[in-house]
Amino acid sequence: MTWAVWVTGLPGSGKTAIARKVKDILAAHGINVKVLELDEIRKFITPKPSYSEEERDIVYSSLVYMAKLLVECGKPVIIDATANRRKYRERARKNIKNFAEVYIKCSLERCMERERQRKVEYAPSGIYKRAKEEGATVPGVNVPYEKPENPEVVLDSEKMNVEECAEEVAEFIIVKRHLKKHSSHLFISSPSKLEPFGR
Repeated sequence: MTWAVWVTGLPGSGKTAIARKVKDILAAHGINVKVLELDEIRKFITPKPSYSEEERDIVYSSLVYMAKLLVECGKPVIIDATANRRKYRERARKNIKNFAEVYIKCSLERCMERERQRKVEYAPSGIYKRAKEEGATVPGVNVPYEKPENPEVVLDSEKMNVEECAEEVAEFIIVKRHLKKHSSHLFISSPSKLEPFGR
């Protein structure tokens, strides 16, 4: 069964690190997935982004369509994108069969601290610094970040490290990918919330 999982959260919450680790864990189980990292995709769609509402709507519509095509071609997908408006993620839920949402919970203060200390090349820097500029639209600061209302998985990245978060997401995916062999619910003792695909 192919599927798409959207990893969402504020910039600096740990989305990309977790998504990449999930991919590695799944690969070790023989499940090869494609991670769609919006930061990389933006370099092609909007090389000089304005981050306006109109531009974001176009970018996220394109992202959903990419994920939809991959799933329809039999390729499991992990979407790594903030998607500050709930409507972007709901668009994916309506258009992609076997969709799930993973919310990486993290306080704005901690996200800002992490972003200041970023040394990795795959994640953009200076996001929150730009929030002070005129006309800035940084999610969680200048414009709202609308938390998911009913995500299938909720993880607190202030209480859990990347490996712990990734292991829970991977376990959720593995169980849901084998619905005929497993129960439709997964029960484990952890601070996360897990619900089945196809709500």
